[in-house]
Amino acid sequence: MEEIRFKNKVAVVTGAGGGLGKAYALLLAARGARVVVNDLGGTFDGSGADATPAQQVVDEIKAAGGEAVPNYDSVADWDSAQNIIKTAIESYGQIDILINNAGILRDKSLLKMELEDYRKIMSVHLDGTFYCTKAAFAPMKEQAYGRIVSTASAAGLYGNFGQANYGAAKMGIAGMMNCVAQEGARYNIKANTIVPTAGTRLTFTVMPEDVIGKIKPEFVAPIVAWLCSEQCQETAKMFSAGGGYFSRAAVVEGEGYIFDSDKEITIEMISEKIEQIMDLKGAREFASAMEQAGTVMSKMIAQ
Repeated sequence: MEEIRFKNKVAVVTGAGGGLGKAYALLLAARGARVVVNDLGGTFDGSGADATPAQQVVDEIKAAGGEAVPNYDSVADWDSAQNIIKTAIESYGQIDILINNAGILRDKSLLKMELEDYRKIMSVHLDGTFYCTKAAFAPMKEQAYGRIVSTASAAGLYGNFGQANYGAAKMGIAGMMNCVAQEGARYNIKANTIVPTAGTRLTFTVMPEDVIGKIKPEFVAPIVAWLCSEQCQETAKMFSAGGGYFSRAAVVEGEGYIFDSDKEITIEMISEKIEQIMDLKGAREFASAMEQAGTVMSKMIAQ
């Protein structure tokens, strides 16, 4: 099997001062990529700033013979997010890979959650992913090449107690990447989503300690690196990874039930057919909203 390399490729990894981001940066650099190691260096709840984590990862990459530069800007502000991408352009002349990984946690149950807890999570995760992606898209379009990998969560796909803010942001990221993939298709820009399970400073707050050691960030990094490679032709896909487990996740829609729209449709009719409406046997996924709408319209016409 031919070794996958990233020669002449420039990667930006946000939140790369530790955990998953660090694992991604180290692996890409080890395979030949020049890496912008971005990290604000704040605490896990988003407060403070420290240049040390990003610089330490850069030093580690250089010590191993790789190329990297640090960046300390926040993803949560449009101007500073642009600076992250500018660091790649000014340092290496291009950007080929963007991994949106930066994140924080502010877990609280819905009734105890302050509005600031909600807004801060949305700002870092959802806004930050949008800002960095928007800033990187133009140079990727110009060079007709790009690989974007953004980070969702099982809390978004499936829900988790005390993470309404985090889950909302993460599911929003998955939807965002599906749309970016549509816009990037003609320019060879692939946009995918990773749903990682790993022992990091964020998951230490929600996972048992004996589990943390078995789900190292290094176990997620290989599939993220593959999604960043020229060999990857997948786009608008979600992949779950952790502890040696890899799988594709997808939004699917069942066959459903079609009522005669020329007649009244009542609540009781829904109740009577709810099992058929909920049945996922024969469920399928759609490549776009237009494909889904077309399928529904075709069923209506056929009925």
